[in-house]
Amino acid sequence: MRDCSPGPGRPALPRGGPRRILVVSAGMGAGHDTVAGELARRARVQGHEARVVDVLQLLPRGLGAALRQCYQASVRHAPWAYAGLYRTFMRPGPGARPSGVPLARLAGDRLRERVDRFGADVVVPVFHLAAQLTGHLRGRGGLDVPSAVFLLDFAVHRHWLHPGNDHYLCLTDEAAREVRRAVESRVRTTGPVVAPGFFAPPGAPSARRREWFDRRAPGRPPVLVSAGAWGALSHAAGTARLLASAGFLPVLLCGRNERLLGRLAGLPGAVALGWVADMPALMGASYALVDNAAGQTAVQALAARLPVVGYRPLPGHGAEGVRRMAAAGLSEFAARAADLPAALDRLRPSGPERRRRTARARELFRADALACVADLAGPRVQAPPGRS
Repeated sequence: MRDCSPGPGRPALPRGGPRRILVVSAGMGAGHDTVAGELARRARVQGHEARVVDVLQLLPRGLGAALRQCYQASVRHAPWAYAGLYRTFMRPGPGARPSGVPLARLAGDRLRERVDRFGADVVVPVFHLAAQLTGHLRGRGGLDVPSAVFLLDFAVHRHWLHPGNDHYLCLTDEAAREVRRAVESRVRTTGPVVAPGFFAPPGAPSARRREWFDRRAPGRPPVLVSAGAWGALSHAAGTARLLASAGFLPVLLCGRNERLLGRLAGLPGAVALGWVADMPALMGASYALVDNAAGQTAVQALAARLPVVGYRPLPGHGAEGVRRMAAAGLSEFAARAADLPAALDRLRPSGPERRRRTARARELFRADALACVADLAGPRVQAPPGRS
């Protein structure tokens, strides 16, 4: 594991003292904002100041909102279109492909203004477009403070990578090796950023959830089926029927997709839920998570000792991430319908496979990414009058 010292040719910065940390997120679903919010919370607990900005809101003339709407529509209704975009723009590997820098640089002036107004000591992108922006600015001398990219995907696609960024914090050693092969930035494996509630043993709220499930379907272990914040879930009814026929209670997490929730609410033998505020309690009451994206819900499950099975992944980085999670020994991957009940059956409570998976998952959480970020910046300097 590498430390958080500067890369070759970059000056060392003194350590100690409070920092001002600017986290650059994006309102694409909820995962990036969840990570940004947890980093900001940790910063404040540790005596630093933190703010979160949305890179999409820094783009001019409503462009960010249009990007969000297009991405949401393609993931929900035309996944084949997103698969094509991923292959064209983001797929890793050699060969010339379009860059994200021309789009990202449109937010450059507004980001610099936010950095100056806040008096930031370090900028932390948690979204790939933000990483392109900070890398571009750092590389041409347009950003005076270090950039530390928190790469929150298991699959490293090319738009996360820009040689101008000072540091990269990664979920796995394999992701860190890919980053090192592509850029000369300093790289460290920290593992995911997850709220502390997911690490706590199941308590009374989980017990109440279990009682509710038992009343609804006695003897059928509840299995969460994640659709993400946007409710992007293909063949939901078929997956529910498959799980029910294998003796499980499918709990379909529809996120904020009211249309999907309405469509699945009356599905026999299943439970459909909208946005869930007490996810740690729900996970503490469940048998396993069936996941399609290898995103924040999946890493929250790993923290909660809830086994994860990848199934029917979203195209593009979702499919890549699900396969990378399984290859790292963190989850199962059910490539076919027949594989899903078999994978869940191997994860019986007190069984060796469940113990092995949960132990491997806990090894993923290695270091406090926020502490590493705070070490990258010099001591805070008194802000000039007028800064807020």
